[in-house]
Amino acid sequence: MSHQLPNRREIVAAAAALGIHATAAVAAGPPPAVPFPPLSFRDHLLAGLGGPWPEPCPLEAQPREPVEVDGRRIESGRHDGYRIESLAYQVEPGERVPALLLVPDGATAAHPAPAIAVWHQHAGEWHLGKSEPAGLAGNPMHHTGAALAREGYVVLCPDAVCFEERRSPFLEDGNFERFEFLRHVVAGRSLAWKNILDMRRAIDLLASRPEVDAERIGCYGHSMGSTHTWLVGPWDERLKCLVGNCCLPTYAAIERKHLLHCFPNFIPGIQAHGDTPDIAALIAPRPLLLNFGELDRGSPIEEVRAGIETIGRAYARAGRPEAFESFIEPNAGHVLSPAMWERTREWFKRHL
Repeated sequence: MSHQLPNRREIVAAAAALGIHATAAVAAGPPPAVPFPPLSFRDHLLAGLGGPWPEPCPLEAQPREPVEVDGRRIESGRHDGYRIESLAYQVEPGERVPALLLVPDGATAAHPAPAIAVWHQHAGEWHLGKSEPAGLAGNPMHHTGAALAREGYVVLCPDAVCFEERRSPFLEDGNFERFEFLRHVVAGRSLAWKNILDMRRAIDLLASRPEVDAERIGCYGHSMGSTHTWLVGPWDERLKCLVGNCCLPTYAAIERKHLLHCFPNFIPGIQAHGDTPDIAALIAPRPLLLNFGELDRGSPIEEVRAGIETIGRAYARAGRPEAFESFIEPNAGHVLSPAMWERTREWFKRHL
């Protein structure tokens, strides 16, 4: 539909109806256009991700029967200091996410505990997802969910799309992840958009549990899980404390080093407006800790140092410079070292 400006006769008629002298009305002409305010980085980020998320559907969380996955049995049961509940909940209509909920001894509706969502790593290990942080498989270094449950936190470990029980029966693991990334791109979204939607539903699940103090929810992730941490942080203010371990690959570093990184890092169109540290900076003023290994090839340290400064400036502008900390461990690579883990534990203890 075309929109034409009013002609002289229409201006005179409108002026007469309002008691305005016609000559003044004609001289004034049509009202000036009102300029739109400039888009913020947050606006550009949301557009690049794929736009607003839909209204949440019912969670319909339900316990699950035991299942066999890659030769291991996933089931509810008692463990040292906590119990595991194997469950699934709805993230989008008809799509359910398998997860493991670790509830520490003593956490009840009468005595609710703080909670932490743990986003698992990538490492090309699509057969591992929730089971690794829950302590059921994988590298003991990354049995972080189990460790946090023993410290008194309710912990949720969900499968990310393409991992463990969310793999494809039709495509090989890496090809399925590429398929999912491209499927979302042609739909006008990014895989990060889907990851954020799923993570927000994980927080919905934690907030719905009677054993959880819904005002004390945080999240932690290593590697891809760290990317997931700074991706979801700006979009869910229920996360009161966040920790990312070993992952802040800037687009500048990716291009300089010709890095192939996991798909959640790539948000269409965003590089013209900012970089990954600008995304993490949107978490301010809520507490954020980022750990790095000086020799981690996936997060080149030169760009990491510049990114830390960017995030620090955002926290200073927000009036809470003390709410952001970073740690770069000398001579360390892509690991969760004892020093990194100790800082993680202390950060949660201080802020949750």
